[in-house]
Formats: sequence, structure tokens, C-alpha cells
Amino acid sequence: MIRGWFLAGFFVISVIVAAQEKMQAVPADYGYIVKIGQQVPDFSMKLTDGKVVKMSDLKGRVLMLQFTASWCGVCRKEMPHIEKDIWLRHKDHPDFALYGIDLDEPLEKVVRFGREAGITYPLALDPGGSIFYTFAEKGAGVTRNVIVDKTGRIVFLTRLFREDEFREMVQVIDRLLGVDQKPGRE
Repeated sequence: MIRGWFLAGFFVISVIVAAQEKMQAVPADYGYIVKIGQQVPDFSMKLTDGKVVKMSDLKGRVLMLQFTASWCGVCRKEMPHIEKDIWLRHKDHPDFALYGIDLDEPLEKVVRFGREAGITYPLALDPGGSIFYTFAEKGAGVTRNVIVDKTGRIVFLTRLFREDEFREMVQVIDRLLGVDQKPGRE
């Protein structure tokens, strides 16, 4: 009996240590205010269809927040990949949510931007950048993604569009959702 409890305790500690070892190291020049392991800040955002979404209502789901703007060339390059490799694969998964958050642009421009970019995932408005600057330093570049686990904890942060980092982000999302990571299979 004692041996069983000892082995169970050892297993739990091993899992915790392994999880901590796999924590992403986020470069300081990414300009984030938030940190890996921190709870996602609670805020509300208004989508282009008028619906209001609150972060606290999304707890229990794997969440991807994609910060973007119509004038951002890197964002435009990344968005088709998000659409194809993440959104279209997981949009029907009940434990997944993805929101693009457009930095300080009017509704009409954001709607047109989404259409031009060819994306179907929901876009939110961020007038004045209040949401963006909850996550990033003043003056920081816009292209970034925040991945949040089902407990509301930030688990992965990206900056710009680097293919290796993007692939790693896709794997993190797949792992959090418990889906097969082989292309074309779920």
C-alpha cells in the first residue's frame, strides 16, 4: 500500500517536472507583459457581428487569441495559415475557441480586412488598443498569438510569423485538445 502511494506520488512529481521543463522560453524582445503560466486577463471584446465575448466565459476551452491589424503585412501573411492549419481543423471542436483581435480600427475596416484575408474565424474590435496593451508593451509590434489552456492559463506566446514557432503552436493546440497531430487526421 505504501509502495503504491509512493509510486503514485513519484509519478505526479515526474509529470509536474516534465511539464515545467517544457515551458516555452519567451524572448524579452517579444514585448509581452503577460507571462507563461499566468492566468489570462479577464476582458470583454465585441465581435464584428455585434456579439460580446468575455474571457471568463471561455474557461474550460483551449483558446487562441490572434492580435492583428489590416495594415500589418506579417499578419496578412500568417492569417491564411491560421485559417487552414488551426481554424478549419478545430472550429467544430467544442473545447476550442479562436478570436482575431484587430488593433484600433473601425468596424467597416475590420470586416473588409477579414474578407480580403480570406478568413472565417471571428474578429473582434479593440478600440484604442486596450486589449492589446493588456498583453503587450506600448509600442510593441502587433503580430502575436496567445494560447490559453482549459484552466485559463497562458501556455504559449508567439511574435511575428516564424514557421517553426507556428508549427510548434499548432502542436501545442493539438496536444491541449488531445487530437492526432498527423496532417489530415483528427
